[in-house]
Amino acid sequence: MSIDTQYNHDTHTTTETAPTHNPGASLSTLDVLESEAIHIIREVAAEFERPVLLFSGGKDSVTVLHLAAKAFWPAKIPFGLLHVDTGHNFDEIIRFRDETAEKYGLDLTVAKVQDYIDDGRLRERPDGTRNTLQTQPLLDAITGGKFDAVFGGARRDEDKARAKERILSLRDEFGGWNPSSQRPELWNLFNGRHLPGEHVRVFPISNFTELDVWSYIAREGIELPELYFAHEREVFQRDGMWWATGEFSTPRDGETVTTKKVRYRTVGDMSCTGAVESSADDLESILAEVAATTVTERGATRADDRISAAAMEDRKKDGYF
Repeated sequence: MSIDTQYNHDTHTTTETAPTHNPGASLSTLDVLESEAIHIIREVAAEFERPVLLFSGGKDSVTVLHLAAKAFWPAKIPFGLLHVDTGHNFDEIIRFRDETAEKYGLDLTVAKVQDYIDDGRLRERPDGTRNTLQTQPLLDAITGGKFDAVFGGARRDEDKARAKERILSLRDEFGGWNPSSQRPELWNLFNGRHLPGEHVRVFPISNFTELDVWSYIAREGIELPELYFAHEREVFQRDGMWWATGEFSTPRDGETVTTKKVRYRTVGDMSCTGAVESSADDLESILAEVAATTVTERGATRADDRISAAAMEDRKKDGYF
C-alpha cells in the first residue's frame, strides 16, 4: 500500500498516513494543477544547467516557490532567485522578498533599475513608471548569471499575450519572444532545446487562474505580503484606480487624498500599480471577491497594460517577463 505524504510549508516536515482505499476517488482541480506544475519544475531542473526563479514577492512567484519546495523536498531547492528591482517597489514587498530568500536558504540575485539610470544606460520615463524599464536589467542578469531556464509566475488568464505563450517559451539570443515560432506542447511534452545564447522562460502555473492561485494559497497555508489583504491606506483616484500616496506616487492637481480600505490584486512598480477598494481581509473573503470579479487583476490595476491593446505583447517581444 502506498503512503500519502503531506508537506508542511512552515516546518518543512511531512506527515505520513496510509490512504483509505476508494476506487471512485479522483484528483481535485488543484491536485491536477499542482501535479502538472511540479512535473514541469522537476523536468526543467533535470534538463537545464542553470535554472533560476524570478521572484518578486508577489502571489504568483510565491506560489511557484512553494511548488518548487514541494517538488524537491526534503532536498533544498536546486536553484536561486532573481528579482529586478525597479526602485519603486513597495517597502513591504522588499522586506518579504528578503525574508523569504533567507527562510529557504536561497541565493538572491537583485538587478537594480536605479543602477542603469545612474550610469546612463536607461532614462526615466515621462510618466514616472519604471516597470517597463526592467527588461534590460533582466536580460543582462540572465546573461551574466548564465541562466538557461528562467521560471516565472505568469498565467494564461492574465493577458491575451500570455494566453498564447507556451509553458516553455524559447527566447532568442537577444531575449526576445517570437509568437510565430512557438513550439507545440502535445501530451505535456516540453521541448527545451535551445542554441548557445538562447534561453527558455518557464511558466509552471500557466494553467492556473487567479481563483486557482488563491484557492491553492488557502489550501496550502502559503504566507503572503500584507498588501494583498484589505487595510487602511491613504490613496487618491486616477484612471479609475486607487493609487497609494508615497515617494513614487503623488497626486496631481485636482486629485484628492483620502483614506480608504483597499487591497492589491497584483503587486508591481508602485508608480503603475493601483489598489481596489475592498473589505476582504482574510483568505475566505478574498476567494469570494475573486470568484465574483469579471476583470483580471492586471486589467483592473496595472496602468502599464493600458498603454495600448498590445502593451504586454510588445514588451514580451523585447524580452519582458
